[in-house]
Amino acid sequence: MADTITVTDNRTGKTYELPVTDGTINAMDLRQIKVSGDDFGLMAYDPAYKNTASCRSKITFIDGDEGILRYRGYPIEQLAEESNFLEVSYLILKGELPNQTQMDRFRHEVTHHTLVHENTRELLDGFRYDAHPMGILISTIAALSTFYPEARLVNDAENRWLQIVRLIGKVPTLAAYAFRHRRGLPYVYPDNELSYAGNFLSMMFKMTERTYVPNPAAEKALDVLFILHADHEQNCSATAMRGVGSSKVDPYSALAAACAALYGPLHGGANEAVVKMLAEIGSKDNIPSFVKRAKEDRNVRLMGFGHRVYKNYDPRAKVIKRLADDVFEAVGKNPLIDIAVELERIALEDDYFVEKKLYPNVDFYSGLIYQALGLPMDMYPVLFAIGRTVGWLAQWEEMLVDKDQAISRPRQIYLGESERPYVPMSER
Repeated sequence: MADTITVTDNRTGKTYELPVTDGTINAMDLRQIKVSGDDFGLMAYDPAYKNTASCRSKITFIDGDEGILRYRGYPIEQLAEESNFLEVSYLILKGELPNQTQMDRFRHEVTHHTLVHENTRELLDGFRYDAHPMGILISTIAALSTFYPEARLVNDAENRWLQIVRLIGKVPTLAAYAFRHRRGLPYVYPDNELSYAGNFLSMMFKMTERTYVPNPAAEKALDVLFILHADHEQNCSATAMRGVGSSKVDPYSALAAACAALYGPLHGGANEAVVKMLAEIGSKDNIPSFVKRAKEDRNVRLMGFGHRVYKNYDPRAKVIKRLADDVFEAVGKNPLIDIAVELERIALEDDYFVEKKLYPNVDFYSGLIYQALGLPMDMYPVLFAIGRTVGWLAQWEEMLVDKDQAISRPRQIYLGESERPYVPMSER
């Protein structure tokens, strides 16, 4: 049987046979379906891209019904348990796990680019003392394009790779500088003797000690969280990265746009909302009444539950839940964890939430870990951005070398006024 579908246009009685490839039809094939010769042709209307594939990708696979997430075919649970963030970054960017020689070279390339130009410090000093660190990060990443004008040569593969390792190396530095600026503390230079996560902790928390030694549990937790956030298919920020990058702008500008998309409370700010919700609940005794309100009042949301893609338990949430126990054992228990665990138990036994397939997602426990590590809520989207940088860059490069892609330019359905004559001010 041919992989096609037959469409009959009841307006004209004409029948069309459309090819089906990889479970999709090509939207441009709809254009042949017309009422008359001067008709533009049929379009699909899909607000928020709920059922539109904008690209073919080999990076991340998600099966939302089964709760599966894989990077380049590797289950996220295995990578979180066995790998480290830089190794996973190489996998996401190159398509295969590195051998030791490749890993050593990649680690050297990234750490070689952790320093930022000293002029960047002057830019940071121009922000208000209480500027949100995510706003600072977006601005400073965009500013990097002015330091590396050759980054505009996006069709040069060697040049692209140079910008990729620069960004993976420099984003944590800019993030840590934003953290220190908010607190009026001097900036700490990178320590390339430490791991990727350990260096980030050093740049945030080092004070007067000559050598900063990161807490192993905190270091491991951050590394795993970076892995879990590294990529997640065609989400809002990845779509922004691809869309802006499709104009052939430099990757710093495109990545700043992706960060801006992540800044929103429905994306990178969701774990902050979870912490606020748990604090509002206050104690386990208040959970039943809160759950009742969440079912009856549309203005009360059960934050950290449910996902556009997952209709099962988010596999990243399972990893984070186990990780939280290790962190709390090392640095002290976050009192909100008891409320979170009990809320999860009650919600998953409630038919209302089960029927709606509202399971815990990655944001439900991650904010509690960040809080236990002494990180303020305004840093949560910044931490998300550090991990996601590698995914954004992989999506960006995949888009650039995909011959099917062109500058992003969706169509619209115009519902405004038809042509009408201009009316002079005196006659209005």
